[in-house]
Amino acid sequence: MRIGILGLGRIGAFHAETLFGLDAVESLVFADPFADAAKAAAERFGAQVADSPGALLAAGVDALVVAAATDAHPALIRAGVAAGVPVFCEKPVARTMAEGVAVRDSVRGSGVPIQIGYNRRFDAGFAAARAAVRSGELGALHTVRCTTLDPAPPPAAYIAACGGIFRDCSVHDFDIIRWVTGREVTEVYAVGGNRGADHIARAGDADTTGAVLTLDDGTIAMVSNSRHNGRGHDVRMELHGFADAIAVGLEDRLPLRSVEPGAGFPSGTPHAFFMDRFAAAYRAELTAFTEVVAGTRPSPCTIEDALEAGWIAEACTLSRAEHRPVTIAEVRQA
Repeated sequence: MRIGILGLGRIGAFHAETLFGLDAVESLVFADPFADAAKAAAERFGAQVADSPGALLAAGVDALVVAAATDAHPALIRAGVAAGVPVFCEKPVARTMAEGVAVRDSVRGSGVPIQIGYNRRFDAGFAAARAAVRSGELGALHTVRCTTLDPAPPPAAYIAACGGIFRDCSVHDFDIIRWVTGREVTEVYAVGGNRGADHIARAGDADTTGAVLTLDDGTIAMVSNSRHNGRGHDVRMELHGFADAIAVGLEDRLPLRSVEPGAGFPSGTPHAFFMDRFAAAYRAELTAFTEVVAGTRPSPCTIEDALEAGWIAEACTLSRAEHRPVTIAEVRQA
């Protein structure tokens, strides 16, 4: 198949390399507002360069991968759907939930599949955790813990445009909690602080946060996030049931050091970056997208899925601002 990629920044170039290595992909077409970025990537992967999204869609592509800036997501999703080609779009659907709802409503009933990029759904550990929950081997869950800790904060320009830590970072934890447990979040209570990186505080955001989520069956989920983790990129999940308990991310490259006498675990080089931690998941995610394009599977992460994680982020943002519990029903717009 022939895949078009809109946006050749860090994640777009990474997706281009992944797609280039997939047997199902025969050729690539690139477009980027910065022509030099598209040209450099095209030379590397033997791809065609288009000078606009419209030209890319007119170049006979079978599918579209959107890795452009967030503000461009709504228009590019709609353009792909209007052209009748399946769309893969990095999260979020849009900068605001109102825009995301509008995108959902505008493409509903089109019959064109759309997949939103929540890569943890394709990580082997998280998939195994979901299977364990579904099989009943843990018994009824009572506690879930999720952690995402970045090694260093993003630059000021990114922080100013990302919508805040809950919408940008924590939302991955919110999505994977829904996906693994099969439950919905009903209420949240969130806190946040600033222990470094003055540009985050100036933006009105927090660099370290905690959130307690109540799920619709009474399970309690705790989410911990930070922009500062000197040992590396730490993503984990624990699920505690009445019959058993399991963990995702408890492996030799875990960025955590034990001080127990004689402990030798973990012994590997800590994960330093999210592309390092989730390289296999990204490949599995785009492989799944080629199957969506081929019509052999439905979208594994729909716009509706992405919006559900977004409502949790909205509730946490409001909870932190107003120092109170917030229900999802309170923030949901439609």
